[in-house]
Amino acid sequence: MIAKELRTKDDKELNVLLAEARSKLFDHKIKNGIHQLVDVSQIRKTRREIARIETILRSREIAKASQAEQE
Repeated sequence: MIAKELRTKDDKELNVLLAEARSKLFDHKIKNGIHQLVDVSQIRKTRREIARIETILRSREIAKASQAEQE
């Protein structure tokens, strides 16, 4: 999922997606360990998806904190 699509979602949806992505990453790592993962690049893609979601959540957290300081 691209960052534009992720930015349209609220924090709860992003947290659900983050949990799903972490679970998917775990599954990929297990399958890779027992040589059943066909496309090894899925590990990298999933890690990047996790990073995108975490970045968006963190930027929103920073924005909320800066708004609170200004008030």
